[in-house]
Amino acid sequence: MGLILRAGPSGHSMNKRVLLIAFHYPPMSRSSGVHRTRKFAQYLSEFGWDPLVLTIQPSAYEVSSDRSFVDSSGIVVKRAFGLDTAKHLSIGGRYFNFMAMPDRWISWWLGAVPAGMAMIRRHRPQIIFSTYPLATAHLIGLSLHKLSGLPWVADFRDPMTDDGYPTDPKRKRVYQWIEQKTVRRCAHAIFTTPDTRLMYSQRYPDIPANRWSIIANGYDEESFAEIEQKNPLRKADGIPRVLIHSGLLYRSERDPEPFFAALAELREAQHISAQNLKIILRASGEEKHYQQRLSDLGIADMVELAGSIPYREALQEMLTSDGLLLFQAANCNHQIPGKVYEYLRARRPVFALTDHAGNTASLLRESGIDTIADIASKNDIKLGLMKFLGLLMRGESPIASEAAIAAHSRYARTGELVKILNQVAEQHATT
Repeated sequence: MGLILRAGPSGHSMNKRVLLIAFHYPPMSRSSGVHRTRKFAQYLSEFGWDPLVLTIQPSAYEVSSDRSFVDSSGIVVKRAFGLDTAKHLSIGGRYFNFMAMPDRWISWWLGAVPAGMAMIRRHRPQIIFSTYPLATAHLIGLSLHKLSGLPWVADFRDPMTDDGYPTDPKRKRVYQWIEQKTVRRCAHAIFTTPDTRLMYSQRYPDIPANRWSIIANGYDEESFAEIEQKNPLRKADGIPRVLIHSGLLYRSERDPEPFFAALAELREAQHISAQNLKIILRASGEEKHYQQRLSDLGIADMVELAGSIPYREALQEMLTSDGLLLFQAANCNHQIPGKVYEYLRARRPVFALTDHAGNTASLLRESGIDTIADIASKNDIKLGLMKFLGLLMRGESPIASEAAIAAHSRYARTGELVKILNQVAEQHATT
C-alpha cells in the first residue's frame, strides 16, 4: 500500500505532513534548544514534508520572549493553553509538588491534547513528532499517538533519566514511567550523541537497534551568512581580550565556580587584570548568585553578567569576540550543548571547560580544537586559560576545520530527520 498524499495546509502542497510537538519554539528565544525545532520546521517543506507545530502559549515561558524571533514563513502553528506552575499557580512562591509533575508545565497537556487532535482531524498528518527536554511534550505525544493511531517519532535529544537525575525520587519515577512508555510506543527514538544512544540501547536491550538514531544539533548557516554579509569586517584583536559565554550556566551542569576561583588566583598573581582580560557571561540565568560570588572574589570588574539579547545579536557578538567560552560538567558527558555547533561555525577560538572524557570534548578534538580544561579543576583551568591566552596573543589558536563546520548545518540535520520520517511513514503505510 503506497502513501496517500493530500493537499497540505495551504491547500496546494502535495507534501506529506508531520505534527511537531515542541515547548521550545519562537517567540521563546533564551534556550538554545529552540533552534532545533525551529529549523526543522523551516526546512522540512524543502524535503517533501509540511510541518504543523503544536506549542504552548507564550505567556507560559519563564522569561520575556523575543518577538523578532518569530518566523513568518506561513507554517501552521497552534499555541495551546498551558501555564507555568511556579509563575501562575503558586502562592507566595510555593506550590504543591504534584502540580509540577513531571514538570511545571503539565497543564500544557490539558490544552495540547484536544488542540492536537483538532489539528490531526483538520490537516491529517502522517506522523507525530515530539521533542524533549520537556517531559510533558512526550506525554502529549504519547496521548495523541494512542488517540489517533498515528506513528510517533520521539526526539529525546538527551537522556530523560540518568544516575542522580532527576534528583527528586518521586519526579524520577514519573520520568522513568514516561521514558518507558515513550521508548516502547514510539516508532523511532532520536538522540543527539553516540553515548546517549548507547545508554538507551543497553537500558532497553529488547528494542531493535534500527529504532535508535542520532541527529546531532547544529548551526543555522542562513543566520550566520546574513550577519557576515551585513558586517563583513571582524573587529581587530585588541586589549582587553574579550571572551564570551552565550547562554545559561546551570550550577549543577555548567558550574562556573572553579573558573571564577581560577580567575581570582590568576589576578592575584598578576597574570591577568581587568585591563587585559574581559569576560562576558551573556544571559547566564543566575545573575544574582554569580554577582555576589564575583564581588566576594574581587573580580566583578573583570566579569560582566550581561542580559539577554536577540538571537542574531548574540551570533554577531560571537563573531566579534576574541574567544568563546564553553561550560559542560562531567554529569553531562553524554550530552553536547547546542551552542557548540554555533561556536564551531563562528570560526573563533574556543576555550572549553568540560570533562576530557565526555562527548563534548570528543567533538571538539575531532573538529581540531584541543584548548580544553577540566571544568571541575581550578588548577587545570588556570593552566589551560594561560595557554589559551598565549595562543590568542600569538594568533595561533586552533579553530574548527572547514570539513567539521560543513557537517553540522541544521539544513543537513533536517535531511537526516526526513530519512527517518520517510522510513516510519512507509512502514506505517504497509502495515
